Amino acid sequence: MICSDTNVWIDFSAIGKLKYPFRLAFEYLIYQDIFDLELQQPETLQKDLLKYGVKVTEFTIEEFFLAAEINSKYPPLSSFDSVALAIAKCRNIPLLTGDKVLRKAAVAENVELIGTIKLCDLLYSQSKITQQEYVECLRLFLNEKSGRVRLPRNELEKRISNPDDYLVR
Repeated sequence: MICSDTNVWIDFSAIGKLKYPFRLAFEYLIYQDIFDLELQQPETLQKDLLKYGVKVTEFTIEEFFLAAEINSKYPPLSSFDSVALAIAKCRNIPLLTGDKVLRKAAVAENVELIGTIKLCDLLYSQSKITQQEYVECLRLFLNEKSGRVRLPRNELEKRISNPDDYLVR
């Protein structure tokens, strides 16, 4: 199981590869309000995520109180980011995000992180996509024109140049 925020789904949607992450043996969870309020564009995104298998969840009372604590501890985090981190921490599952501020808070809270690039690495390492598909994804992220995908250019370029160096072992 993995708890997600929104940006990884937006990244994969922006390059037309939304179904790729669902080839991995993960169950993806997302908090109901995040799903309802932050994943409205493109118009079919919510429907597609549900079709591919995203599970929408509510938070427990323990997660509610932890989210409030996290929100106080890391003021730059949005309330939705605090909830996603609280769910991941309480359920002891990885957090799927590319959000820089959320990633820093997750590291401070000892929560395992997976981002867009690591998902691509895992897909390739587990032979869920070919090397050609892997490099294509990375190039699409690098050249994505809408400005919605903001991944580290140097990490994408290193993987494009030497894909086998990034096989997850």
